[in-house]
Amino acid sequence: MIKLKFLCLFILNLLLFSCGSNSGKKKSDFSLEIDSSKREFQLGETLNISVKNPKERKIDSTRFYFGNEILPSSSGSNNLQLNLQDQKLGNQLIRTIVFSEGEADTLQLPIKIYNNTAPKVYTYNIVNTFPHDRTAYTQGLEFFRDTLYESTGQYGKSSLRKTNFETGEVLQKVDLADKYFGEGISILNNKIYQLTWNEGEGLIYDVETLKRGGVFKFNQSKEGWGLTNDGQQFYKSDGTEKIWILNAQTLAEETYIQPTTHKSISTQLNELEWVEGKIYANTYQKDGVAIINPENGAIEGLINFNGLREKVTQHENLDVLNGIAYNPSTKKLYVTGKNWDKLFEVEIIEK
Repeated sequence: MIKLKFLCLFILNLLLFSCGSNSGKKKSDFSLEIDSSKREFQLGETLNISVKNPKERKIDSTRFYFGNEILPSSSGSNNLQLNLQDQKLGNQLIRTIVFSEGEADTLQLPIKIYNNTAPKVYTYNIVNTFPHDRTAYTQGLEFFRDTLYESTGQYGKSSLRKTNFETGEVLQKVDLADKYFGEGISILNNKIYQLTWNEGEGLIYDVETLKRGGVFKFNQSKEGWGLTNDGQQFYKSDGTEKIWILNAQTLAEETYIQPTTHKSISTQLNELEWVEGKIYANTYQKDGVAIINPENGAIEGLINFNGLREKVTQHENLDVLNGIAYNPSTKKLYVTGKNWDKLFEVEIIEK
Protein backbone atom coordinates (compact mmCIF):
# COMPACT_ATOMS: atom_id res chain seq x y z
CA MET A 1 0.00 0.00 0.00
CA ILE A 2 2.87 2.40 0.89
CA LYS A 3 4.58 1.66 -2.44
CA LEU A 4 1.31 2.35 -4.25
CA LYS A 5 0.95 5.74 -2.52
CA PHE A 6 4.52 6.72 -3.47
CA LEU A 7 3.86 5.64 -7.05
CA CYS A 8 0.69 7.80 -7.21
CA LEU A 9 2.56 10.82 -5.80
CA PHE A 10 5.36 10.32 -8.32
CA ILE A 11 2.93 10.19 -11.26
CA LEU A 12 1.04 13.26 -9.98
CA ASN A 13 4.26 15.29 -9.63
CA LEU A 14 5.35 14.21 -13.10
CA LEU A 15 2.03 15.39 -14.58
CA LEU A 16 2.22 18.74 -12.77
CA PHE A 17 5.79 19.28 -13.95
CA SER A 18 4.85 18.42 -17.54
CA CYS A 19 1.89 20.81 -17.55
CA GLY A 20 3.95 23.62 -16.10
CA SER A 21 6.86 23.19 -18.50
CA ASN A 22 4.58 23.54 -21.55
CA SER A 23 2.43 26.40 -20.26
CA GLY A 24 4.96 29.19 -20.77
CA LYS A 25 5.43 30.78 -24.19
CA LYS A 26 8.94 31.19 -25.53
CA LYS A 27 10.21 34.76 -25.20
CA SER A 28 10.88 36.40 -28.54
CA ASP A 29 14.40 37.34 -29.57
CA PHE A 30 12.94 40.47 -31.19
CA SER A 31 11.29 43.59 -29.81
CA LEU A 32 9.23 46.41 -31.28
CA GLU A 33 10.21 49.99 -30.51
CA ILE A 34 9.24 53.57 -31.37
CA ASP A 35 12.01 56.17 -31.56
CA SER A 36 10.60 58.05 -28.57
CA SER A 37 9.77 56.99 -25.07
CA LYS A 38 6.19 58.26 -25.26
CA ARG A 39 3.21 56.07 -26.10
CA GLU A 40 0.64 58.84 -26.56
CA PHE A 41 0.34 60.74 -29.83
CA GLN A 42 -1.90 63.13 -31.75
CA LEU A 43 -3.04 63.10 -35.36
CA GLY A 44 -0.39 64.70 -37.56
CA GLU A 45 2.55 63.13 -35.75
CA THR A 46 4.93 60.61 -37.33
CA LEU A 47 5.98 57.35 -35.69
CA ASN A 48 9.28 55.72 -36.58
CA ILE A 49 8.83 52.04 -35.71
CA SER A 50 11.63 49.50 -35.76
CA VAL A 51 12.21 45.83 -35.02
CA LYS A 52 15.18 45.33 -32.68
CA ASN A 53 17.26 42.22 -33.29
CA PRO A 54 19.97 42.07 -30.58
CA LYS A 55 20.91 38.45 -31.37
CA GLU A 56 21.32 39.35 -35.06
CA ARG A 57 19.14 36.53 -36.28
CA LYS A 58 18.47 36.31 -40.00
CA ILE A 59 15.13 38.03 -40.76
CA ASP A 60 13.41 36.84 -43.92
CA SER A 61 10.60 39.43 -43.90
CA THR A 62 8.37 41.52 -41.66
CA ARG A 63 4.75 42.65 -41.80
CA PHE A 64 3.51 45.69 -39.92
CA TYR A 65 -0.12 46.16 -38.83
CA PHE A 66 -2.16 48.96 -37.33
CA GLY A 67 -4.75 46.91 -35.46
CA ASN A 68 -5.82 44.38 -38.11
CA GLU A 69 -4.92 46.62 -41.06
CA ILE A 70 -1.69 45.75 -42.83
CA LEU A 71 0.63 48.70 -43.36
CA PRO A 72 2.67 49.17 -46.55
CA SER A 73 6.36 48.51 -46.09
CA SER A 74 9.24 47.14 -48.08
CA SER A 75 9.58 43.37 -47.89
CA GLY A 76 12.33 42.50 -45.47
CA SER A 77 12.51 45.98 -43.97
CA ASN A 78 12.75 46.15 -40.21
CA ASN A 79 11.60 49.77 -40.02
CA LEU A 80 8.39 51.62 -40.76
CA GLN A 81 7.49 55.29 -40.79
CA LEU A 82 3.80 55.77 -39.91
CA ASN A 83 2.16 59.14 -40.46
CA LEU A 84 -0.90 59.50 -38.24
CA GLN A 85 -3.53 61.04 -40.51
CA ASP A 86 -6.60 58.88 -41.14
CA GLN A 87 -6.19 56.32 -38.36
CA LYS A 88 -8.89 55.62 -35.79
CA LEU A 89 -8.33 57.31 -32.45
CA GLY A 90 -8.12 55.87 -28.95
CA ASN A 91 -6.33 52.79 -27.66
CA GLN A 92 -4.63 51.16 -30.63
CA LEU A 93 -2.13 48.38 -31.26
CA ILE A 94 0.91 48.31 -33.53
CA ARG A 95 1.70 44.72 -34.47
CA THR A 96 4.57 43.22 -36.40
CA ILE A 97 5.04 39.64 -37.58
CA VAL A 98 8.71 38.75 -37.96
CA PHE A 99 9.52 35.75 -40.17
CA SER A 100 12.92 34.34 -39.25
CA GLU A 101 14.59 30.94 -39.67
CA GLY A 102 11.34 29.08 -40.25
CA GLU A 103 9.51 30.75 -37.35
CA ALA A 104 7.06 33.63 -37.05
CA ASP A 105 7.14 35.94 -34.03
CA THR A 106 4.32 38.40 -33.33
CA LEU A 107 5.31 41.62 -31.58
CA GLN A 108 2.82 44.11 -30.11
CA LEU A 109 3.07 47.70 -28.93
CA PRO A 110 0.02 49.50 -27.44
CA ILE A 111 -0.33 53.24 -28.10
CA LYS A 112 -2.93 55.98 -27.61
CA ILE A 113 -3.90 58.35 -30.40
CA TYR A 114 -5.71 61.62 -29.66
CA ASN A 115 -7.26 64.19 -31.95
CA ASN A 116 -5.06 67.17 -32.83
CA THR A 117 -7.69 69.84 -32.16
CA ALA A 118 -9.85 70.59 -29.13
CA PRO A 119 -13.63 70.13 -29.51
CA LYS A 120 -15.69 73.20 -30.34
CA VAL A 121 -17.94 74.24 -27.48
CA TYR A 122 -21.64 74.88 -28.05
CA THR A 123 -24.57 76.10 -26.00
CA TYR A 124 -28.31 76.10 -26.81
CA ASN A 125 -31.44 78.15 -27.21
CA ILE A 126 -34.89 76.71 -26.49
CA VAL A 127 -37.07 77.14 -29.58
CA ASN A 128 -40.19 75.26 -28.44
CA THR A 129 -41.37 73.27 -25.46
CA PHE A 130 -43.71 70.28 -25.69
CA PRO A 131 -45.34 68.02 -23.06
CA HIS A 132 -43.68 64.71 -22.25
CA ASP A 133 -44.77 61.81 -20.05
CA ARG A 134 -42.98 62.32 -16.73
CA THR A 135 -43.30 58.60 -15.93
CA ALA A 136 -41.19 57.73 -18.98
CA TYR A 137 -37.65 56.72 -17.99
CA THR A 138 -36.35 57.74 -21.43
CA GLN A 139 -33.64 55.56 -22.90
CA GLY A 140 -33.96 55.98 -26.66
CA LEU A 141 -35.63 58.59 -28.87
CA GLU A 142 -35.93 58.65 -32.67
CA PHE A 143 -38.08 60.18 -35.40
CA PHE A 144 -39.47 58.15 -38.28
CA ARG A 145 -41.71 59.88 -40.83
CA ASP A 146 -42.32 62.77 -38.41
CA THR A 147 -43.51 60.38 -35.65
CA LEU A 148 -41.48 60.18 -32.46
CA TYR A 149 -40.64 56.71 -31.13
CA GLU A 150 -39.41 56.24 -27.58
CA SER A 151 -37.86 53.46 -25.55
CA THR A 152 -38.17 53.51 -21.76
CA GLY A 153 -36.27 51.57 -19.11
CA GLN A 154 -36.46 50.09 -15.60
CA TYR A 155 -37.24 46.44 -14.84
CA GLY A 156 -40.98 45.86 -14.85
CA LYS A 157 -41.63 49.27 -16.46
CA SER A 158 -39.77 49.14 -19.79
CA SER A 159 -41.67 49.90 -22.97
CA LEU A 160 -41.58 50.86 -26.64
CA ARG A 161 -43.83 53.77 -27.60
CA LYS A 162 -45.11 55.62 -30.64
CA THR A 163 -45.96 59.19 -29.65
CA ASN A 164 -47.30 62.51 -30.88
CA PHE A 165 -44.41 64.72 -29.82
CA GLU A 166 -46.43 67.94 -30.08
CA THR A 167 -49.11 66.83 -27.61
CA GLY A 168 -47.17 64.22 -25.63
CA GLU A 169 -49.90 61.65 -26.37
CA VAL A 170 -48.76 58.02 -26.42
CA LEU A 171 -50.36 56.65 -29.60
CA GLN A 172 -49.24 53.07 -29.15
CA LYS A 173 -47.29 51.25 -26.46
CA VAL A 174 -45.76 47.81 -26.04
CA ASP A 175 -44.60 46.72 -22.59
CA LEU A 176 -41.46 44.62 -22.33
CA ALA A 177 -41.29 41.44 -20.26
CA ASP A 178 -40.20 42.07 -16.68
CA LYS A 179 -36.83 40.45 -17.35
CA TYR A 180 -35.89 43.23 -19.78
CA PHE A 181 -34.50 46.70 -19.05
CA GLY A 182 -35.17 48.71 -22.22
CA GLU A 183 -32.39 50.85 -23.67
CA GLY A 184 -31.66 52.67 -26.96
CA ILE A 185 -33.61 52.29 -30.21
CA SER A 186 -32.98 52.85 -33.90
CA ILE A 187 -35.19 52.42 -36.97
CA LEU A 188 -33.98 51.02 -40.30
CA ASN A 189 -35.79 49.36 -43.22
CA ASN A 190 -39.18 49.65 -41.50
CA LYS A 191 -37.98 47.81 -38.40
CA ILE A 192 -37.34 49.09 -34.90
CA TYR A 193 -34.28 47.72 -33.11
CA GLN A 194 -34.38 48.07 -29.32
CA LEU A 195 -31.46 47.29 -27.02
CA THR A 196 -31.77 45.80 -23.58
CA TRP A 197 -29.30 46.61 -20.84
CA ASN A 198 -27.89 43.44 -19.22
CA GLU A 199 -29.78 40.75 -21.08
CA GLY A 200 -27.30 40.41 -23.93
CA GLU A 201 -29.87 40.79 -26.68
CA GLY A 202 -31.93 43.27 -28.65
CA LEU A 203 -35.55 43.16 -29.75
CA ILE A 204 -36.90 43.72 -33.28
CA TYR A 205 -40.33 45.17 -34.10
CA ASP A 206 -42.40 46.16 -37.12
CA VAL A 207 -42.37 49.96 -37.26
CA GLU A 208 -46.07 50.27 -38.10
CA THR A 209 -47.65 47.72 -35.78
CA LEU A 210 -44.94 47.47 -33.07
CA LYS A 211 -45.34 43.71 -33.32
CA ARG A 212 -42.28 41.79 -32.12
CA GLY A 213 -40.51 40.04 -34.97
CA GLY A 214 -37.42 38.52 -33.38
CA VAL A 215 -34.32 39.09 -31.26
CA PHE A 216 -30.62 39.55 -31.94
CA LYS A 217 -27.70 38.69 -29.69
CA PHE A 218 -24.87 40.97 -28.67
CA ASN A 219 -21.52 39.58 -29.73
CA GLN A 220 -18.48 41.17 -28.13
CA SER A 221 -20.15 43.83 -25.99
CA LYS A 222 -21.75 42.86 -22.69
CA GLU A 223 -24.29 45.65 -22.31
CA GLY A 224 -26.71 47.67 -24.44
CA TRP A 225 -26.84 51.47 -23.99
CA GLY A 226 -27.46 53.64 -27.07
CA LEU A 227 -28.22 52.83 -30.72
CA THR A 228 -28.38 54.78 -33.98
CA ASN A 229 -27.77 54.21 -37.70
CA ASP A 230 -26.56 56.07 -40.79
CA GLY A 231 -28.86 54.25 -43.21
CA GLN A 232 -26.22 51.59 -43.88
CA GLN A 233 -25.02 50.31 -40.51
CA PHE A 234 -25.73 50.64 -36.80
CA TYR A 235 -23.68 52.33 -34.07
CA LYS A 236 -24.04 50.94 -30.54
CA SER A 237 -22.68 52.20 -27.21
CA ASP A 238 -22.16 49.88 -24.24
CA GLY A 239 -20.86 52.18 -21.47
CA THR A 240 -17.20 51.53 -22.32
CA GLU A 241 -14.89 53.60 -24.50
CA LYS A 242 -16.19 51.78 -27.58
CA ILE A 243 -18.99 52.60 -30.00
CA TRP A 244 -19.55 49.37 -31.89
CA ILE A 245 -20.36 49.33 -35.60
CA LEU A 246 -22.92 46.66 -36.48
CA ASN A 247 -23.65 45.02 -39.82
CA ALA A 248 -27.22 46.05 -40.71
CA GLN A 249 -28.08 42.58 -42.06
CA THR A 250 -26.44 40.25 -39.53
CA LEU A 251 -26.32 42.75 -36.60
CA ALA A 252 -22.83 41.44 -35.81
CA GLU A 253 -20.45 43.88 -34.07
CA GLU A 254 -17.79 44.03 -36.76
CA THR A 255 -15.57 46.88 -35.55
CA TYR A 256 -15.67 49.98 -33.35
CA ILE A 257 -14.56 53.57 -32.85
CA GLN A 258 -13.45 55.19 -29.60
CA PRO A 259 -14.74 58.73 -28.94
CA THR A 260 -11.61 60.77 -28.27
CA THR A 261 -10.70 64.42 -27.71
CA HIS A 262 -7.24 65.99 -27.96
CA LYS A 263 -6.57 64.85 -24.39
CA SER A 264 -8.71 61.86 -23.39
CA ILE A 265 -10.79 58.85 -24.43
CA SER A 266 -14.44 59.10 -23.38
CA THR A 267 -16.61 56.48 -21.69
CA GLN A 268 -20.20 56.39 -20.38
CA LEU A 269 -21.66 57.58 -23.69
CA ASN A 270 -25.32 56.69 -23.60
CA GLU A 271 -28.12 57.70 -25.99
CA LEU A 272 -26.96 58.08 -29.61
CA GLU A 273 -28.45 60.01 -32.53
CA TRP A 274 -27.35 60.38 -36.17
CA VAL A 275 -27.36 64.08 -37.11
CA GLU A 276 -26.19 65.17 -40.57
CA GLY A 277 -23.26 62.77 -40.78
CA LYS A 278 -22.21 62.96 -37.13
CA ILE A 279 -23.06 60.94 -34.01
CA TYR A 280 -24.55 62.94 -31.14
CA ALA A 281 -24.05 61.15 -27.81
CA ASN A 282 -24.99 62.23 -24.33
CA THR A 283 -22.72 61.32 -21.44
CA TYR A 284 -24.58 59.40 -18.73
CA GLN A 285 -25.30 61.56 -15.66
CA LYS A 286 -23.84 64.65 -17.34
CA ASP A 287 -25.39 67.66 -19.05
CA GLY A 288 -23.18 67.38 -22.12
CA VAL A 289 -23.64 65.94 -25.60
CA ALA A 290 -20.60 64.99 -27.70
CA ILE A 291 -20.51 65.46 -31.47
CA ILE A 292 -18.49 62.54 -32.85
CA ASN A 293 -16.87 61.89 -36.23
CA PRO A 294 -18.00 58.33 -37.09
CA GLU A 295 -14.93 57.67 -39.24
CA ASN A 296 -12.22 57.95 -36.60
CA GLY A 297 -14.02 58.68 -33.30
CA ALA A 298 -12.85 62.29 -32.97
CA ILE A 299 -15.04 64.35 -30.62
CA GLU A 300 -15.37 67.47 -32.70
CA GLY A 301 -17.83 69.33 -30.49
CA LEU A 302 -19.39 69.45 -27.03
CA ILE A 303 -22.88 70.85 -26.36
CA ASN A 304 -23.41 72.14 -22.82
CA PHE A 305 -27.06 71.62 -21.79
CA ASN A 306 -26.47 72.89 -18.28
CA GLY A 307 -29.63 74.43 -16.82
CA LEU A 308 -32.10 72.53 -18.98
CA ARG A 309 -33.06 70.12 -16.21
CA GLU A 310 -34.09 73.04 -14.00
CA LYS A 311 -36.74 74.01 -16.57
CA VAL A 312 -38.86 70.88 -15.99
CA THR A 313 -41.11 70.07 -13.04
CA GLN A 314 -38.97 69.03 -10.07
CA HIS A 315 -40.07 65.79 -8.39
CA GLU A 316 -38.54 62.88 -6.48
CA ASN A 317 -38.19 60.61 -9.54
CA LEU A 318 -36.62 63.25 -11.77
CA ASP A 319 -33.43 61.96 -13.34
CA VAL A 320 -30.71 62.97 -15.80
CA LEU A 321 -30.66 64.32 -19.34
CA ASN A 322 -31.15 61.43 -21.76
CA GLY A 323 -32.88 61.46 -25.10
CA ILE A 324 -31.77 63.08 -28.37
CA ALA A 325 -33.98 63.06 -31.47
CA TYR A 326 -33.28 64.68 -34.84
CA ASN A 327 -36.05 65.00 -37.41
CA PRO A 328 -34.28 64.89 -40.81
CA SER A 329 -37.35 66.17 -42.68
CA THR A 330 -37.53 69.40 -40.64
CA LYS A 331 -33.86 69.47 -39.53
CA LYS A 332 -34.95 70.14 -35.95
CA LEU A 333 -33.28 68.75 -32.83
CA TYR A 334 -35.10 67.70 -29.65
CA VAL A 335 -33.87 66.65 -26.21
CA THR A 336 -35.46 65.40 -23.00
CA GLY A 337 -34.51 63.38 -19.93
CA LYS A 338 -35.50 60.52 -17.69
CA ASN A 339 -38.86 61.30 -16.05
CA TRP A 340 -38.93 64.80 -17.52
CA ASP A 341 -42.35 66.32 -18.22
CA LYS A 342 -41.04 68.39 -21.14
CA LEU A 343 -39.50 67.77 -24.55
CA PHE A 344 -37.40 70.69 -25.84
CA GLU A 345 -36.79 71.74 -29.42
CA VAL A 346 -33.36 73.35 -29.29
CA GLU A 347 -31.07 75.41 -31.46
CA ILE A 348 -27.34 74.72 -31.11
CA ILE A 349 -25.06 77.76 -30.98
CA GLU A 350 -21.27 77.85 -31.01
CA LYS A 351 -19.82 79.76 -28.07
